[in-house]
Amino acid sequence: MDHDLGTGPLASPLIGTDDLVAALGRVSVLDVRYAMGGPPGRAEHAAGHVPGAAYVDLDHDLADPPGERGRHPLPDEARFEAAMRRAGVRSDRPVVVYDDWQGRAAARAWWLLRFHGHRDVRVLDGGWTAWRAAGHPVETGGTSPEPGDFTVSARKQMAVVGPDEVLAVDVLVDARAPERYRGETEPVDPVAGHVPGAVNVPTTANLDEDGRFLPPARLREAYARVGADTAASVAAYCGSGVTAAHDVLAMEVAGIRAALYPGSWSEWVSEPARPVETG
Repeated sequence: MDHDLGTGPLASPLIGTDDLVAALGRVSVLDVRYAMGGPPGRAEHAAGHVPGAAYVDLDHDLADPPGERGRHPLPDEARFEAAMRRAGVRSDRPVVVYDDWQGRAAARAWWLLRFHGHRDVRVLDGGWTAWRAAGHPVETGGTSPEPGDFTVSARKQMAVVGPDEVLAVDVLVDARAPERYRGETEPVDPVAGHVPGAVNVPTTANLDEDGRFLPPARLREAYARVGADTAASVAAYCGSGVTAAHDVLAMEVAGIRAALYPGSWSEWVSEPARPVETG
C-alpha cells in the first residue's frame, strides 16, 4: 500500500516509497537509523541513504540522557529545536522520517515533531528496507542540508501522560514483547512486569510480513481487541518511551488518538513504591 503526500490533518502519517521518490526535493528527509545497545547509525547513513536525507541520532537528538525520567526522556526543547534545524527541518515544509527498524525509531521522530507543532510529518512505510527493495536511488557520504527554521511550539499537538496519571487511563497499551509484558524476562530494566491494568499490543502486531504497517481497518481491529477503539482515554508505553510511539502511530493510522507515556517502564520502576503486575 502506498501513501501520497496529502496535506492537512486527515492525511495519513505514512508515506510509501514511490510517493517519496516523487516528492524528493520538496520534503525534508530524516534518517533515524538506530539499534538499541548498538553503535549510532551514522556509519550506515554514510554508506547509503535516501538522497538528501540528514542523519538524526536518536540518543542525542531525540532524547535526553538517562535518569529518573527513564532511559530515553523527552529531549530538552531547545536542543531538539537546534537538532531539527541542523537537519534542515522547516515549519512550512513536509518532513519524512525513516529507519531500518520497521518504523520504531522513526515513530519517535514523527511523534516529537508533531508534539512540538510540525503540521506535516510522515514515516516511510517499510523504511530503508522497502526503499532498497524498490530499487530507488541511494546516495552515499555525508549531507549538509540548508539550515531549517523549525521552531518548537508552546502549544503541544500530541497528548502525554505522566506517572501520576497512568493508572487513570481507560486503556493503557504496553508496546513491548509479550514475554516482557508478562514479566517472564526483562533484559534491560531492573524490574520485570507491567503497569497494573495495562494490555499488551506489541509493535509486531502493527506490521505485515514485509515490515510495513497493516491497513487502517486491520490496525483498528487489533486495537479494538483491547478496547482502545471506544475508550475515552488511551495511552501507550514501552520500555523507555521509544517504541511506544510506534503503537501511537499505528493507532493514528487506525483513527484512534492515543497519548504517550514518555518515561514508560524505565521511569515507572525507578520508584520502588509504584505497583507492578506480572502474568
